[in-house]
Amino acid sequence: MDKQYEMTVCIVNAGFSEVVMDAARKAGAGGGTVLHGRGTASREAEEQFKIQIQPEKELVLLLVKKEIRDNVLRAIYDAAGLDTSGQGIAFSLPVEQTLGLRGKERENGNS
Repeated sequence: MDKQYEMTVCIVNAGFSEVVMDAARKAGAGGGTVLHGRGTASREAEEQFKIQIQPEKELVLLLVKKEIRDNVLRAIYDAAGLDTSGQGIAFSLPVEQTLGLRGKERENGNS
């Protein structure tokens, strides 16, 4: 099975999900889902990375075509990465199967 989508995840300080979404859209991504969470990093992590970790977080989940994944990740990191106020991290995971997506696949008769 050819895996054509990837789940891109970005964890940022609260209030930065729109920065992430703007950057992702400019790199070709569509919409995303924002979840609210709470970080549990230790003081050691703050000292190691030389950042102050805010407990309130936003997780931005994006389903993107594999061919634009690297551009989306780079755009997100440039806009909201560890060296910014968003102090975000981003990563991607392979997606085995998708259902309910509408786009070119649907226009071509595939689901």
